[in-house]
Amino acid sequence: MKLLFELSGENPTLPFAELECVGTVLEKRAQVAVAECPDPEVARRLALSHGVCEYLGECAPDIDSFRQVLRDCAIETDRPFSGRVRKVHAGNTTLVHRCSQREFEQLIGTMISGPVDLKSPQEEYRAVLSEDRCYFGRLLFTIDRGLYDKRNPGKRIFFHPGVMMPRMARALVNISCTYPGDLILDPFCGTGGTLIEAEMLRIDAIGSDCDLLMIDGSRQNVHAGTLMVADATSLPLCDNSVDAVVTDFPYGQSVSIKKEDTMERLYDDTLAELRRVLKQGRRAVVVTHKDISEIAARHMDVVQRHEQRVHKSLTRRILVLE
Repeated sequence: MKLLFELSGENPTLPFAELECVGTVLEKRAQVAVAECPDPEVARRLALSHGVCEYLGECAPDIDSFRQVLRDCAIETDRPFSGRVRKVHAGNTTLVHRCSQREFEQLIGTMISGPVDLKSPQEEYRAVLSEDRCYFGRLLFTIDRGLYDKRNPGKRIFFHPGVMMPRMARALVNISCTYPGDLILDPFCGTGGTLIEAEMLRIDAIGSDCDLLMIDGSRQNVHAGTLMVADATSLPLCDNSVDAVVTDFPYGQSVSIKKEDTMERLYDDTLAELRRVLKQGRRAVVVTHKDISEIAARHMDVVQRHEQRVHKSLTRRILVLE
């Protein structure tokens, strides 16, 4: 089924990468994408999307072109409906700025045959104007991003500062392209954030850390999954035994490392070990505070690079490796 996704604007690249876990991306514009998805319900797992719509058509972002799309769709419904139009102000917006959002919404109300109800509609039709295109669809569902805020790490039984927020942890699990029944590994599991998100998706998980305190704490947070004290450069796992790796590498300073090596040596040895345990053709999603692309390329193919600015002194570098 062809779907239209309204994406989060908090990162320019990660929302598109996350869509790969639900289907094949066909088109991209700022904060909107079109993808072919075998099962729309799977899209409920997404963290960086706001709304998921059935794709109905697209056109140039002008009122005459949109009128023709509505005419071609010839929508009739006996259910109360509303229309919503969103203009994305990003990148080249010259065409979008010329358009009246109100005009587009009025056109939806007049050209769809059925009862309009703006207060409590049973159906909602949405248009997204982004860059040089206008996308039109019927809303299937919205994603409650507030659920991630309710899982704030500060509310866990065991807390440690500096951990990744649940929304980002979920996005990285999604980018790893793992599904129920797969096995995911986090060799620097900390307080268990990645494992919690995997567990919610019914993905089996293994978490390890060389710090016993972290493992004992994670056992209080994680309901399922296997936790163990282990050196990430020498894991007690068989070759080709895990379907994905998702981890936030240590940044140094207060990190406990069994081997007295530099951070670069730790990265190199860990990546070699991750390649050993990772199944052929599967993904490792690794996060660091610095660009380690050259080190990573010694062991696996670097297929994606992303950045996420946390604050002025920290930018996360995210690599997707195969």
